[in-house]
Amino acid sequence: MKYPKEYLNEIKLRLKVSQVVGKSVQLKKRGKEFIGLSPFKNEKTPSFTVNDEKEFYHCFSTGEHGNIFDFLMKTKSLGFGEAVKILAAEAGMQPYRFSQFDKKKDLRFETYKKIIMEYSNYFNKQLFVSTNKEALNYLYNRGLSKSSIEEFKLGFVPRGNKFYDEISKKFSEEEISLTGLYYKNDKTGEYVDRFNSRVIFPVNNLAGDTIAFGGRIIRDNNLAKYINSPETEFYKKGNMIFNLDKAKNSRAETDEVLIVEGYMDVVSVYSSGVKNVIANSGTALTERQINLIWKFFSNPIICLDGDESGQKAAYRIAQRLFPLINEKQKIYFSIMPDGQDPDDYIKQNGKKGLINLLKDKEVVQDYLWNYHLSKIDQSNPYEISNFEKEIKKLAYSINDEILKKYVLEDFLEKIRKLTPNQTSKQNFNFFQFKKKRDFKILKETKILHQKRKNLSKIQIIEFSILYIIMNYTQITSKKIEQLSSLKFLTENNEKLKNIFINDLNDESKKEEIKLKLNSEKDKIVEEIKENSNIEIITQNKSDQEISDLLEDLMQDHRDQSNLKRIESLEEKLINNLDENSYSELIKLKSQLNRE
Repeated sequence: MKYPKEYLNEIKLRLKVSQVVGKSVQLKKRGKEFIGLSPFKNEKTPSFTVNDEKEFYHCFSTGEHGNIFDFLMKTKSLGFGEAVKILAAEAGMQPYRFSQFDKKKDLRFETYKKIIMEYSNYFNKQLFVSTNKEALNYLYNRGLSKSSIEEFKLGFVPRGNKFYDEISKKFSEEEISLTGLYYKNDKTGEYVDRFNSRVIFPVNNLAGDTIAFGGRIIRDNNLAKYINSPETEFYKKGNMIFNLDKAKNSRAETDEVLIVEGYMDVVSVYSSGVKNVIANSGTALTERQINLIWKFFSNPIICLDGDESGQKAAYRIAQRLFPLINEKQKIYFSIMPDGQDPDDYIKQNGKKGLINLLKDKEVVQDYLWNYHLSKIDQSNPYEISNFEKEIKKLAYSINDEILKKYVLEDFLEKIRKLTPNQTSKQNFNFFQFKKKRDFKILKETKILHQKRKNLSKIQIIEFSILYIIMNYTQITSKKIEQLSSLKFLTENNEKLKNIFINDLNDESKKEEIKLKLNSEKDKIVEEIKENSNIEIITQNKSDQEISDLLEDLMQDHRDQSNLKRIESLEEKLINNLDENSYSELIKLKSQLNRE
């Protein structure tokens, strides 16, 4: 429910920030501000300030910042609506009366929570019924104690239970259906329990209300190992974090939180004494989820399973969330030993073992660097070249412009250490065709390239374009406009290109161009033939393939012209972080990406 700005502003006018905060934090006046110990972190030196004039609080040790509503929500684990109600009463104001629609939605939510709560309580008790020993033993065998089971209120849904009959006496069919706990059998018309024969894990919102479940099958069969509640009016998977309601209570001791893959991992790790542990709710970690996590912990650590699928999932998370990082909100990765998950690891090594493992965590930019580096042959210049392109692309994806600059600098320095005998210019001395075309670099071409190592890539491209102009006049004559707009960087090549283009416009001179290639006396022409790099490649190619190749070469030339300037600017930024140069760098890179 959305409150009008006027109503919220009235509350803020009536209540000073120091008045609200002062009930939880001992404040001392210092100039225009108040100062005290942070309520978000254990500290001996005060770093928490309150400014009544500007209507905000700020914690320098954790980065927490906000108004009176934020303070109540974060320190009391309240929803926004609850915080507004409390502060309105404190300000001597009447509760805001919402529309009829809002009231109905509020009532639906209260009914929804009641059904969910009764379901949770009923099946928590079922776990300890003698006929359901198999489920209870499953949890005990996974290392869970009775106190852990009770703290998370785990349950078991036996097949053929009578809960639906009981709950249908209190609530309507429509109300029960809205919870997603049951689905209708199309053949019989009966409602079937979604979590039949599964151990259930209650999923709570930040206020601690159970609003959904995760279910784990306890026998090996063809059913999915885990299932989750379907999305409902009050449960959106992409907005939920399992155990964040409990984990956030540890933020006073740490700004780190461990993000694991599954419900059992969370319960196992939490029960070992590591309380700052959470899991995404059956989805790939979303932007909304990481922003929610960052409200409580500035340094989340991704710790997924050590198998191939777990590490692929970790990489996808890193790639998706990397653009969002900034100087205050980071993401770290901790790699589990192959074949293990956090649950396995903590059983074998205990709390201390897990804590020691987490000490070797990698910040996301290092994780991505090492991930990409592990996929290439460092002795292969073509793979190194592609690696450099990919790693730069990652740096440019960062939204925070200042951080982007320094991460790029870090990557460039690592690239220089990776190829100590190469200059940034030499990194582009390998002729590569675009992947979209099926033109492969032949072994002979590689050999030829070794003879031409003193040439820059852009020179080779220019020689290659000239070669095609001279040998395939019927094709190049159709691309005169594009070729004319192409500015060659080598002066002699630019002059020669213009001469050939002028000749192409004259039908009588097309044959003359061909003859130039066969002239052994013509040193310039021989140089083109010797250094073009594509003589072998163009053999036995159709006109269409040659035309496509020419298009690729022209695009490569435009790219390389930009890259040449980009390299110069990058080199400049290493020694002198000039804002104008950086702005030009970003502009050129954007243009390159568009092309």
